[in-house]
Amino acid sequence: MHVTATAVSLTVDDPAASSAFLQRHFGFSEDVAADGFASLSRPDTGASVVYLRRGLATLPADQRDERAQGVIVALVVDDLEGELARLRREGVTITMPLTVEEWGERAFQVRDPNGVVVQLVDWNGPAAG
Repeated sequence: MHVTATAVSLTVDDPAASSAFLQRHFGFSEDVAADGFASLSRPDTGASVVYLRRGLATLPADQRDERAQGVIVALVVDDLEGELARLRREGVTITMPLTVEEWGERAFQVRDPNGVVVQLVDWNGPAAG
């Protein structure tokens, strides 16, 4: 198998709101958008985020009414404290404070307008060395 790209697709009520959130606060670009659909990327991640409107007829019937739940869009960053301060200045609500896990992960979380969790993370905690 040869994989040429990676994307996560999330079903939400308002794809445009989630798209605008990723663009404004996380530097993503909207590559393709239509009614009920938005595909975003960043050239430095190698991955895309796709938002699909809940109830979209093109989705299989057993998926149409599902919402993205239990999903974390994790972004590994170089300056976690700097990103935390920037998001606070931009008025983004921090929904999980900066935590340090025993395995070396440091992270904090925010939620987009549809409730999708975006987690910023680095691996600079005590166990990371």
